[in-house]
Amino acid sequence: MNQQPVPRTASLERKTAETAIRVQWGLDGCGNNQIKTSIPFLDHMLNLFGKHGFFDLTVEAKGDIEIDDHHTIE
Repeated sequence: MNQQPVPRTASLERKTAETAIRVQWGLDGCGNNQIKTSIPFLDHMLNLFGKHGFFDLTVEAKGDIEIDDHHTIE
């Protein structure tokens, strides 16, 4: 019986009045990341999280950063 391994992935989308966020996560990846949050430090930290955790991470976040970053960061 040859069973194909089940890919360990997840995706999530969330929209609120302040933000629209899409995340895709591939646990069995190799650290390939595409991070776009418009918040440089958050981009940097998420990129390092995926790179050193050896998983693939895609994050697209749009928020009201002209008012405050905290809605996107939450």
